[in-house]
Amino acid sequence: MSIPTSDRTALLALLERFPRQRVIMLGDLVADESLYGEIMRVSREAPVLILKERERQVVPGGGANAANNLAALGAHVIPLGVVGDDEPGDALLHYFRERHISTRQIVRVPNYLTPTKTRILGGLSHWQRQQIVRIDREPAQPLAAEVRSGLTRAAAALLSSSTGLLVADYGYRTTNAKEVDSLRRRARHHALPITIDSRYDLLTYKNLTAATPNEPEVEAAFNQTIGNDLERLHTLGKKFVRRQGLQALLVTRGRDGMALFEPFRAPRHLPIFGSDQAVDVTGAGDTVIAAFTLALAAGGSFFEAAVIANCAGGLVVMKRGTATVSLGEITEAIRNA
Repeated sequence: MSIPTSDRTALLALLERFPRQRVIMLGDLVADESLYGEIMRVSREAPVLILKERERQVVPGGGANAANNLAALGAHVIPLGVVGDDEPGDALLHYFRERHISTRQIVRVPNYLTPTKTRILGGLSHWQRQQIVRIDREPAQPLAAEVRSGLTRAAAALLSSSTGLLVADYGYRTTNAKEVDSLRRRARHHALPITIDSRYDLLTYKNLTAATPNEPEVEAAFNQTIGNDLERLHTLGKKFVRRQGLQALLVTRGRDGMALFEPFRAPRHLPIFGSDQAVDVTGAGDTVIAAFTLALAAGGSFFEAAVIANCAGGLVVMKRGTATVSLGEITEAIRNA
């Protein structure tokens, strides 16, 4: 993807404003655990590999990854969510504190299991590690309504001093459309963008600034297959914007790039930034919505925000595991695009 000189200058000026932004991230905090093992032999007990553990790592996932990306891009981020009184919760809090990300608005809930995704990776010494299996541990009971409402009140108190609100709904019920709508009504006088990334309940969120679903999520929302049918993509994208009362919709399409929809404008397509041979797409959607939200908070247009998000997504999929893109990396990439 090439960027004309005049557009590049505007984008670089926009990036310079990133460190002055204060963004709220309200959503599901997930621990992404990676367990690396060296392949020793095949077990005698069953036709499975025996791995000798070499390394274990826990990094932010879900909404926590979106917050981590906002911080990596230079923003002052305030994560609001919950963790359990358990080892993954400890790991997330420790990670944030080491990177000077505030944990004051993160609630520890007794008897709550911090959502954790454990990826088991194996390989021979000095070889590329391959994911073998993923184990998900999820809370057995939904969060109490008073916990959600408490987070909403905390977010509402931060609106006047913030420039953006990112909502990450991974289905763990940290928040919902009703709570977010109450924040939207309170934020009307503050003119800050509110973006939504919802894995399962996207159609319940209405009248927000923008949404950033991937193409399969759009297909699932309307129970239709898009495939290579651009006309159907355009039809569903326009319908999505109109039905949800959005100002913009950014659909990520993997190796086909992105498509931006705005009311009363023709859809605009962004080709993939960089290589179409992704190394690892884990958490790429979190990077996209973080960059998109931050660009809007800094005063960028929807198209400028989409270009920056497209660049960030193209960079992060070339990294292994749940990763982030730094402000320096994206600035250099756009300068050389």
